[in-house]
Amino acid sequence: MNRAMHRQHVGTGVVTALGMMSGTSLDGVDAAILRTDGQDITSFGRSAYRSYSTEERRVIAAGFGKWHGGEVEAAAQAVESAHLALLDDLLKDEPGVELVGFHGQTLVHAPRMQGTLQVGDGALLARAINLPVVWDFRSADVELGGEGAPLAPFFHHACARFAGREGPVAFLNLGGVGNLTWVDPRVARPEEEGALLAFDTGPANAPINDLMQARLGQDFDEGGKLAARGRVEHGALELFLAEPYFARMPPKSLDRNDFAEMVALVGELSDADACATLTAMCAAGVAEAMQHCPAPPERVYVTGGGRHNPVLMRMLDVSLDCPVAPVEDIGLDGDMLEAQAFAYLAVRVARGLPTSCPGTTGVRAAVGGGTVSRA
Repeated sequence: MNRAMHRQHVGTGVVTALGMMSGTSLDGVDAAILRTDGQDITSFGRSAYRSYSTEERRVIAAGFGKWHGGEVEAAAQAVESAHLALLDDLLKDEPGVELVGFHGQTLVHAPRMQGTLQVGDGALLARAINLPVVWDFRSADVELGGEGAPLAPFFHHACARFAGREGPVAFLNLGGVGNLTWVDPRVARPEEEGALLAFDTGPANAPINDLMQARLGQDFDEGGKLAARGRVEHGALELFLAEPYFARMPPKSLDRNDFAEMVALVGELSDADACATLTAMCAAGVAEAMQHCPAPPERVYVTGGGRHNPVLMRMLDVSLDCPVAPVEDIGLDGDMLEAQAFAYLAVRVARGLPTSCPGTTGVRAAVGGGTVSRA
């Protein structure tokens, strides 16, 4: 069956979808294949990763915080080129893909003010690969009063049911920003009341990565080695937790740079102490977040790059009142969960199903975001 025929059948049965995600930590582009009907996960397929070059990171980072202009256009072009390179590689060996979910790259996220901006033209990708592409996932939610983030919770609900969880659990994504999804898998549909509560917990890897780049020219604290040599400055940690964001009730979300002053709080510390303190701030934000869960989760499953940091995982284990484990413990891929989420959401958009609800973004009613561009 050729791709043109595939496009005609996206609306029925199980769909083979490919999701792509580029996070605020700016490590690179994740891509993953998923088979789903938009409700249940049927199976997981191949995944791939393409790291950003140093120059690509510089170009994209120059667009952070900007809404328009040459730096935004340059960032968009870098994002599109990187995604197309990865798509070309994957689709050569995966002719059965019927639909692509493309998140793009967030440059600004200010839902209570100007809105949200993810660069990358899904229509351009659709023409280049001759497949329908679902993109611009956040705008509809923000227009209806939602935070526009986090968007993975509906997929987390499907993951909990796929893994056979019977009681409430939580998924903690530690990317550039941390976000928590509390899931009750006993509720059949993610948009139903009581199924989900989701929100950003605070900064995660972004300030650590920024510190490592600025001071040592390294992309991240590999294996938490630098943090392990440092001591936490508790005065800076207390100032961090006094930030009004932590007093706000969820749902709530953050921009990558909303806590830029964190780096200033550790500015006078040694490299190791600064890194240890930023790592402790991430864990403390998660501990504060747990008090908002409707019921204690049986376990917290950690996804994203932060789960590879043993210092951060130990801090979480000490500060949370329930067991903490990587999502691999229930057969999931923590490196690709976000990309898989956008494959899942793409199918929901194509089916006219909601992708967010009051419990995940604070939107007034369940809404299906996303634009579908066809070749």
